[in-house]
Amino acid sequence: MLFNSIDFAVFFPIVFLLYWIFSGELKLRNLVLLISSYIFYGWWDWRFLFLIAISSIVDFYVGKELGKTENIKSRKRLLYISLFVNLGFLVYFKYTNFFIDTFVNSFKLFGKTLELSTLNIILPVGISFYTFQTLSYTIDIYKKQLEPCKDPLAFFSFVSFFPQLVAGPIERASHLLPQFYRTYKFDYNQVKSGFLLMAFGLFK
Repeated sequence: MLFNSIDFAVFFPIVFLLYWIFSGELKLRNLVLLISSYIFYGWWDWRFLFLIAISSIVDFYVGKELGKTENIKSRKRLLYISLFVNLGFLVYFKYTNFFIDTFVNSFKLFGKTLELSTLNIILPVGISFYTFQTLSYTIDIYKKQLEPCKDPLAFFSFVSFFPQLVAGPIERASHLLPQFYRTYKFDYNQVKSGFLLMAFGLFK
């Protein structure tokens, strides 16, 4: 789903209304954001939702376990699990064919031709953004710059937050995640300012 599509023009007002209807109920509001974000991302190809889900589950667990131990070896092992899963997905989907092409072309320099073709891999939209966003969470906890999130709903919403899921920017967990713990009151001037910025962006 593109921001400048008819689909998004229908999708966004619905999410906007539901968000403010449930704004006083933190868990319901975050549930609205989570479901909306998964619908937004799954609109392109629902099969890749499992990547976000696995990344979220792994890093929520890693963050929780990092908060329980001070043992250096255990903390490093947990961090390596997060790095292996997240960067493993990124390398496979984004760079596998690049490495195959580079390998084949390197043999051509010596007059050799390898019968090796690239794989039929579809690159998931926004994989770099949510991969590094979840990694920022585990790395910040590993460095003791952030407390582990105890609310899986807030964490999953943070990872899949649709306004910056496929186009960035990559948000540090220490900046964005705490905003899912707080409730907000409707402010007409802020909403007006936000819509004007969106309209100007679409115009550009």
